[in-house]
Amino acid sequence: MTPVTGIDFERLTLRDALDLAILIEEEARDRYLEFAEQLATHDTPEVADFFARMSRIEERHRMELLERRRTLFGNTRSAVERRNIFDVEAPEYEAARAFMGVRQALETVLAAEVKAQVFFSEALPRVKDPELKALFEELRDEEVQHQALVNAELARRPEKPDDSEAYADDPVAQ
Repeated sequence: MTPVTGIDFERLTLRDALDLAILIEEEARDRYLEFAEQLATHDTPEVADFFARMSRIEERHRMELLERRRTLFGNTRSAVERRNIFDVEAPEYEAARAFMGVRQALETVLAAEVKAQVFFSEALPRVKDPELKALFEELRDEEVQHQALVNAELARRPEKPDDSEAYADDPVAQ
């Protein structure tokens, strides 16, 4: 599935782009929260806490973008809807696995940050408005900074084999 549907990047306004960015952060926030809840039930509290922290980080970024939007455009209605995006920055659903470690969680986050950077990089040539282009460049660059932070954290963590498969249940008929 493509990450964005029904959005004409050549006609996108700055308000629409901010709305899109807000929804992207919201989707990532919600996905990380889902992962935190899932992993808490699998008795992996360190990883559940990590994903809960990621959810709070995405929410903080969403609120910064929302404040920026309100400053520029007030409370005008958004033309962009959540159904217009899918997995732009949110990690893939299958990325969360029972018994995964923090290192695997970091790798999941890194993949999501790369995916978001690619999204903004690929959108840039299709954007005509200079203000909008500057916003997308800013968002792309933030994703690069996030990748650097995740890579630094990965470098501090020892590599451990992923033994989640050892604990995985075989699929069962429903």
